[in-house]
Amino acid sequence: MSVDAEKMEARSSTKDTVRVIVHALILALIVRVFLFQPFNIPSGSMIPTLLVGDYLFVSKYSYGYSRYSFPFGLNLFPGRIWASDPDRGDVVVFKLPRDNETDYIKRVIGLPGDEIQMLHGVLHINGKAVEKVKVDDYVVTEASGRERHMARYKETLPNGVSYPVLDLVNEGFGDNTEVYKVPEGHFFMMGDNRDNSTDSRFLSEVGFVPFVNLVGKAQVIFFSIDEDSSFWEFWHWPTEVRWNRIFQVVH
Repeated sequence: MSVDAEKMEARSSTKDTVRVIVHALILALIVRVFLFQPFNIPSGSMIPTLLVGDYLFVSKYSYGYSRYSFPFGLNLFPGRIWASDPDRGDVVVFKLPRDNETDYIKRVIGLPGDEIQMLHGVLHINGKAVEKVKVDDYVVTEASGRERHMARYKETLPNGVSYPVLDLVNEGFGDNTEVYKVPEGHFFMMGDNRDNSTDSRFLSEVGFVPFVNLVGKAQVIFFSIDEDSSFWEFWHWPTEVRWNRIFQVVH
């Protein structure tokens, strides 16, 4: 083979490689924008449903698409297209209304027009107490080997959706609130770790979440590692990965 032929073959091979990479990037972008986006859990506000170190897929299509479905919040159209309202009990990722940049993950508690209140640690929706039943304690084994027990309850919303919540402190800061009237086009979000969650109960921090700020619905945990380890530290995986949480559906 001549030198010129070798050069042409090398150029062709390089072009093919670049073409494959570009196609892969475009496909990944389409999946991320329109289908699923990965997120990791950095805080304990959704314990025991979600743990620090969980990695999960969020479906982008569940509630339609808004500017926050796209990278950098590109404002391509107003409001949402192909919109579908979330249900009470959905675990959703949304952009914090205060800055429209920070990703938060909480549970949908209040729909537009609802009245929400906490009284002595019991959730009330439209003047009625939500069923809250004591179940087995949530137990965490600390690095020292000591077990820490936390009061765990099963809460059941009016639509029948049940999930666990933690109540760490009696009469905690967010256990007694005013009545919140959810405005039209907004939702009321709360964390399952009730005494360790900055959520819609705190109006200056989170408050009511506009529909347009919803990014997607949490669907499944695809990886989970101890909070003191990092995803990329694969040499710790045998002992630090929470294998029993992988592929758990988020409820």
